[in-house]
Amino acid sequence: MKYRQLKSTDLILSEVGFGVWGVATTWWGVTDRDFGVQLLRKARDLGITFFDTAPAYGDGYGETILAKAFTPSERNDLVIGTKFGYDLDAPRAGHRERPHDWSPEAVSKQCDQSLSRLSADCIDLFQMHNARLDAIRRDDTFDELERLIDAGKIRHYAVAVGPDLGWQDEGIAAVSERRVPAQIIYSLLEQDPARAIIDAAIANDVGVFTRVPHASGMLDGTHTKDTVLDETPFGQSDHRSYRRLMWMKSAIRKIASIDFLLENYDATIGQLAIRFCLMPMVVASCTPTITSEAMLTEYVAASNMGRLTAQDQTALDHLYAANFGVDEEPARMKSSVSKTGFVLTDGATEAEPIAA
Repeated sequence: MKYRQLKSTDLILSEVGFGVWGVATTWWGVTDRDFGVQLLRKARDLGITFFDTAPAYGDGYGETILAKAFTPSERNDLVIGTKFGYDLDAPRAGHRERPHDWSPEAVSKQCDQSLSRLSADCIDLFQMHNARLDAIRRDDTFDELERLIDAGKIRHYAVAVGPDLGWQDEGIAAVSERRVPAQIIYSLLEQDPARAIIDAAIANDVGVFTRVPHASGMLDGTHTKDTVLDETPFGQSDHRSYRRLMWMKSAIRKIASIDFLLENYDATIGQLAIRFCLMPMVVASCTPTITSEAMLTEYVAASNMGRLTAQDQTALDHLYAANFGVDEEPARMKSSVSKTGFVLTDGATEAEPIAA
């Protein structure tokens, strides 16, 4: 495993991190809690030191599982990132978002609750969970975060941009206006708006780290260019069920155009997907969803692959610019500044909301 500094902080992250939501929720991942603990410990044994979690993962279990998996002395060698913002006492319908509470009182209370669940004295990276633009521009929220640093309760804070694909203005505001790290969605198939946020991070010497490198499972090896999908493979309880069948069929056609990578590298598509996300040096870590020991071993090995060649990177840039040769409308992304709530990936045209 190789390690990188998260710029604008003193945190050193493993290039491959562990997205704890995969062992903490029933939405997509490990439901056997003992195995979840086992998987976390195996990840540490293989060199993963960055574990990204949140109270919203399993209504607090995403934090308590880390206290179960690692002793306080073991956690001294780890970087734990957790989040705040969602009101866990508010009811939730299905996978819909709960309301946020960014008041200083709520931020302080949530910090104390997270410290208790983690059985920790200090949180390494405290992230605003899916904050909208108005929250990122709330001075009282950031004043409280500074107070928590002064009190020794957190080391650094950041913005986890989401949910879903989009929120370009939030990501750029985090790294440009607040000059704090941002966690962003980024994959070979879904590079926008991450590329704009990465460019802004480089310009401001601020770090980023990424999630969903396998595009909700389309790049983890489950599907190939020969896969035929007549119906969605995801059940209603699976968080990926919001992905439309049309999008998955399109992704399979795109996979066919990147098949040359498998010929050029002794690597799996899952490893190449992670390596792609780590190409910008401003990206400190990539946190895939890991649900088995085989997957864990495969993904960890991506850290030692070496960089993609300049020729292959250029080829991928050209393919993305041409939408991988797939003739379809640009994808929709969430936006807080669009009148409809969506923009297209061309960055210019507003998209009308489409029924789920």
